[in-house]
Amino acid sequence: MVEQITAMLGLLGVLSLLCQWLGWKLRLPAILPLLLCGLILGPGLNILNPDAIFGDLLFPIISLGVAIILFEGALTLNFSEIKDHGRMVTNLVTIGTVITWVCISTATHFLIGFQWEVAMLFGALVVVTGPTVIVPMLRSVKPKSELARILRWEGIVIDPIGALLAVLVFEYIAVAADPTEHVLYALGYMLGIGLGLGAITGYLLGIIIKRHLLPHYLKNAGVLTIMLGVFVASNLLQEESGLLTVTVMGIVLANMRGIDIADIIEFKETLTVLLISALFILLAARLDSSALLDLGWGGFGLLCIVMFIARPLSVWVCGIGTSLRRNDKWFLSWVAPRGIVAAAVSSLFAIKLENLGVQGAGLIVPLVFLIIIGTVVIQSLTAGAWARFLNVNAGSAQGLLIFGASHFSRELAKVLRSKNITVQLADNNWDSIRLARMDNIPVYFGNPTSEHAGNFLDMTGIGRLLVLSPYRQLNPLVCFHFQDLLGTKKVFGLNNNEGSSARHQLSESYLERMCLFGESVTYAKLASLMSKGAVIKSTNITDSFSFDDFVARYGECAMPLVYLANGKVNIFTGDIAKLVSGIELISLLPLEAQTLAKEHDLAHQVSSEAMTKEEA
Repeated sequence: MVEQITAMLGLLGVLSLLCQWLGWKLRLPAILPLLLCGLILGPGLNILNPDAIFGDLLFPIISLGVAIILFEGALTLNFSEIKDHGRMVTNLVTIGTVITWVCISTATHFLIGFQWEVAMLFGALVVVTGPTVIVPMLRSVKPKSELARILRWEGIVIDPIGALLAVLVFEYIAVAADPTEHVLYALGYMLGIGLGLGAITGYLLGIIIKRHLLPHYLKNAGVLTIMLGVFVASNLLQEESGLLTVTVMGIVLANMRGIDIADIIEFKETLTVLLISALFILLAARLDSSALLDLGWGGFGLLCIVMFIARPLSVWVCGIGTSLRRNDKWFLSWVAPRGIVAAAVSSLFAIKLENLGVQGAGLIVPLVFLIIIGTVVIQSLTAGAWARFLNVNAGSAQGLLIFGASHFSRELAKVLRSKNITVQLADNNWDSIRLARMDNIPVYFGNPTSEHAGNFLDMTGIGRLLVLSPYRQLNPLVCFHFQDLLGTKKVFGLNNNEGSSARHQLSESYLERMCLFGESVTYAKLASLMSKGAVIKSTNITDSFSFDDFVARYGECAMPLVYLANGKVNIFTGDIAKLVSGIELISLLPLEAQTLAKEHDLAHQVSSEAMTKEEA
């Protein structure tokens, strides 16, 4: 038995990685290959039977896994940032959540026959969408930037909100199911433990992080260990209160000022990816295929209400008073796939409610999986065609992601943004990010190749990457990562291989594409020019002021960077051909070029005055 458990744990790890890779490669939500894998191994081939293999350990594994998932999601719920993502996002995660919850709960009660309490729990479980299903769908559909931003941030913010709502409803059901307890007293005690202990431990954990009471190498592991310890302690104080405690704990930590939790979030997400993947395969393997079929027309009718009534009603009510057009609202009404969090939390609650003898608890999991399968599969297959029909596609993305927020990058970003070009800066250096924020430039603080960046780095309207950072070891990784996302011809980098020893030389295939602004241009050269007073300037190339006139005025030392033509952004990567008129040239002008321009203007002025005197 020990060898069998070990083999299955190893198999789960390999399959989880394989399914995640397959979803990334096919640009599909990873939930689809994970679901298919679990169904094949479980009900299909009967190879994986989680209950028989893990026995009494299965419930603690799922319980601890869900606790980590909820804590990680709660760390992203910063209330001060919700309003920054627009009125529509704020409405969807507040008013929209209530509308969706009420619609689905009511339909579940009448169509499936659940008691009101269980119907309300089910409604709370399936209000969440989640970035793990939204982000891959947006990458393939590519709607216009405003709609992509709304859907993306709705998925991020509603994840912990929906989970908190589900936990609160479950707490009520768990208390009401015990005839020996007074409902209001027991519920108040449970909420007191969950809210109080969560708030206190979250605050104390924030103090520990803020005062660096844990060494850096123990920071992530320490937070995880403390969180799991608090989860267990809360359950010992009051049964079933642990999930509420860790959710509140994460929310408090996310909203404390002066605390950098970026490393913690990245660590938790790395852990959560594997954890969620393994859990989802286990949960899908436990699914009884006959239970899905037994739902019959009631389940199909509930799916239709979720997709065709609850979501559109929520979007149209939340869209009142916003600038969204009718077609925008129709597109948002169709895209709301349910994710892995709903499956994980529902499975845990179903096991607990079955132990409490709650009627209908056994149907919660197959019903949640039906909603997940229906929304993800149907909307993934049809969202692209629906976007084209409504004419809400983004078209060719002209925006730039710049890795490296140096002085040069910030000045280039400011000029491009003044021309209505979308620009996003990403960097690991907090001082550079802080200066970019002071210039009102959109930024991402962290590694742009991380799982956190996959969910939180706003790639809306971004079509190309410029690698302008001094990090020689990280630059190739960033390039190769975004070549898979944007395409090989959409990634540009500086020649940073100058002076490297043989063991640090990069591959020829990589260096062939690293000639941004010319083969002789390096990060050190750009930094040196900027420190000596170089400026980035925009110049219109016209019939009256040609590119030859530009060279005559600024000399050969002027460095063309980008030019804009017919709404498209073009990047210089090598020898500069003569540019036609009707474009806007953005170039770097060293101090020498500025001096030449002044001398040229002065000579032109003297010549003009001499000609005027001659004519007089």
